Amino acid sequence: MKLARRPDYNRTMPGTFAKAALLTIALIAVTSADAQTRRKRETREAAPPPVPTAPLDKRDSVVAAPGGFNGKPYWLALAQCGGAYFKLNVFYTDIATHARVKPDPKTATDYTRKLTDAIKIGTMYFNGAERFLMTDRGVERVDAVLTYDPQSRAAGDRFKTVDAALAATQACPALYEACQAAYPKACSEHLPPLS
Repeated sequence: MKLARRPDYNRTMPGTFAKAALLTIALIAVTSADAQTRRKRETREAAPPPVPTAPLDKRDSVVAAPGGFNGKPYWLALAQCGGAYFKLNVFYTDIATHARVKPDPKTATDYTRKLTDAIKIGTMYFNGAERFLMTDRGVERVDAVLTYDPQSRAAGDRFKTVDAALAATQACPALYEACQAAYPKACSEHLPPLS
């Protein structure tokens, strides 16, 4: 018995269907991958949400010294100075790291000392901000940190260069001295000489 050939069946049909199916799957995969990367790119490029304004309280002690901090609560002014010093720490760390990669021991040593000083000084300002919030508002240390942290981060994030951060810290020692004179318990630490 011999099978008769069917005119509606073609041997190339399964291959054609397979190629068409593979092409369709590839197009769907490329399209969805492009859509995912575009979605990720859009979320990355979005501006960070604005920092909420500092919650002011009538119990806050206010800076009464001339300068840019006049009229602000001490905790806010100290937190902003601390944020500027911590941003300096970030810049100095980057410079010191690059100096270690391209062996330059003198630069690495100098900037490592500067970043250590920036951390110490920034921490002093943060401690003062904590003490003011704990004393003036009667909050726990954790709540004080949660209050000043967004403000200090926003202050530090404004600076894009070392020079801008250094310029912002110029008024901070005078603020701390005024704080020591008016509130010696809150600003009890002594500022080290700047290197």
